[in-house]
Amino acid sequence: MYDQFKARAERAGAEVHRFTSKAEAESFVVDLFEKEQVSDQAGHLAVWADCPFLDAAFKERVSAIPGMRFTVSREDANAAWIGISQVDGAMAEIGTLVQDATAIDKRLVSMLPEIHLAILDTNTIVADMPAWIAQADASKLGAYMAMITGPSRTADIERVLTIGVHGPRRLIICCVDKLGGEA
Repeated sequence: MYDQFKARAERAGAEVHRFTSKAEAESFVVDLFEKEQVSDQAGHLAVWADCPFLDAAFKERVSAIPGMRFTVSREDANAAWIGISQVDGAMAEIGTLVQDATAIDKRLVSMLPEIHLAILDTNTIVADMPAWIAQADASKLGAYMAMITGPSRTADIERVLTIGVHGPRRLIICCVDKLGGEA
């Protein structure tokens, strides 16, 4: 299922990386912050919506990075280069992430920064929308479900495709095989 998801997500413009352990994924995230020059300067911040991936030990490790924010405000998210959130699942057939974005911090980090880094438990990838609906617990669904397919794109201005007008220019998906916990 992962291979189909990866192919479809990449076709939509996402960057997809797979890791066999949380530790490997953590190293990738830290390296990404360094490569993207996360710092205290506006336009270089990183904002992270609280999630199970961000356990106490890892949070302490990345909190030493200048420009890292864990309390998400509209101002910080708007000034951020990278926004990080853990998504709830994905649909392989269309390469789409599913996120309960009822919490405003998840919406802010996934829509305002130039880059959205989405953490995905590989075990939560299902075949398609009917499979996702069949396994979804209606009593646990939030009021704001987001379906994310690739970076933001529009062609409503003179039919010219433009990336990043209404959201992130890049979507980086970090798939973790042995993530554990719930998003």
